[in-house]
Amino acid sequence: MRIGVIVAMDKELRQLRQLFEGTDVMVQKCGIGKVNAALGTQRLIEEFHPDVIVSSGCAGGNGDEVQVQDVVASSQLAYHDVYCGTAIDNSTQYGQVQGMPARFEATDWLLRKALNLNCGVKVHAGLIVTGDWFVDSREKMREIINKFPDAKAVDMESCAIAQTCYIYKVPFISFRVISDIPLRDNNASQYHDFWTTVAAHSFAITKSFIESIIQQK
Repeated sequence: MRIGVIVAMDKELRQLRQLFEGTDVMVQKCGIGKVNAALGTQRLIEEFHPDVIVSSGCAGGNGDEVQVQDVVASSQLAYHDVYCGTAIDNSTQYGQVQGMPARFEATDWLLRKALNLNCGVKVHAGLIVTGDWFVDSREKMREIINKFPDAKAVDMESCAIAQTCYIYKVPFISFRVISDIPLRDNNASQYHDFWTTVAAHSFAITKSFIESIIQQK
């Protein structure tokens, strides 16, 4: 099984490449944001022809039950910064690109694999919302959560990767380590502490998840 893993940043790439060194797993950096994520996903699909794509890296968390170093596995994905209006089609929802699903669904068997991991880390299934914002204040996070109160995580790439995989019909899931909880944070201090103290340990669960996928066949 050919597995492609997409990350946004060099520091995520370093953490994950060393975990998969010497394997057939392709770990690729796309860059930050939705356009980079979509282009990177298209390139990965056309050049590597993966059977599965996983969006990995970190994300901001939401919800009383979500803690730093937990993982959110996407059950659904949507954009928090897309609004197509109602002038043409009044059925289009906030967060939906017209002509696309209101929420992209993760591939069911990948989600089951994520939730069945037994490695001492809490994995939450839930909605991940994506937009071209770095959420570095409680006010920004509240604005997002007001529209998507069921969101478990917020990032800048996952939904764009999901949309590209939807178009190309490639199985997909986002598997994101929580680096910070913006509604409990001040000035992104949790985010910076994550990278200086616990990032290396946190990404080990991604290796466990990928290994569980490889064992599928």
